[in-house]
Amino acid sequence: MKTILITGAGTGFGEGTAIGLARQGYNVIAGVHISAQVTPLREKAQALGLEKNLRVEKLDINSPYDVKYALTWDIDVLFSNAGIGEAGPVFEIPMDLVRENFQTNVFAPLSFAQQWIDKWIRAKKAGKIVFTSSMGGLFTPAGFGIYVSTKHALEAIAEALQQELKAYNIKVQTINPGPYLTGFNETMAETPFRWLDDSKNFTKKADLRATFDSLLGRPEGRLDPNEMIDAMIKIVPADSGKFRNVVPQAIEDMLKESQQKAWENTI
Repeated sequence: MKTILITGAGTGFGEGTAIGLARQGYNVIAGVHISAQVTPLREKAQALGLEKNLRVEKLDINSPYDVKYALTWDIDVLFSNAGIGEAGPVFEIPMDLVRENFQTNVFAPLSFAQQWIDKWIRAKKAGKIVFTSSMGGLFTPAGFGIYVSTKHALEAIAEALQQELKAYNIKVQTINPGPYLTGFNETMAETPFRWLDDSKNFTKKADLRATFDSLLGRPEGRLDPNEMIDAMIKIVPADSGKFRNVVPQAIEDMLKESQQKAWENTI
């Protein structure tokens, strides 16, 4: 069975997919962001009887030491799932937060992927990289512009890699989750309130909260994440499939409609 490395496996989609793939018999290395996430997931694996093929390791993709250690492992698939989110108005968000979001969501995943690609090509080994993008990689809601811009960038990187790596038998895919209730979107929506100041900023806290509530407070914005996890379990190890994988279908339809309207948008 394939060995699959998952980054960002300490919570949400990453953890659920790690457990699901291990249940199917794959050898899974679950890379978690911080040390405090290691033992709980190891204990969960043991309780589920998965300790033989679900290995939990600390893997912060921004740590050169963690990355160097990870590159000693032998894997067949890299599921590049780690990411963070910064929300808030693009015209006011502090630039250091913008850089931090791009560092974790774009630069670090690209660097990590490049190093695996180099290793696989030199070893003449087939491989596969799956990037967790987002529905936000394909459209831009107000208030989430910086986060989704990182996913727009990741879409372009993945699309280029998918073309460039065919000659080396290395496959590339993206997974684009809809608004699933993992806590990620809700936590991201809280981030601007640590720097927004009603006495200084043009954007007022109450107005931004109303914007976020209109997007995330409805049932359509709080989908059951198990649907997405089930899809990831099928997509990540597969030898064939679509390059871009938007789930659920209703979100794919909405994105296609949104992209068509972009051609008609006026200022």
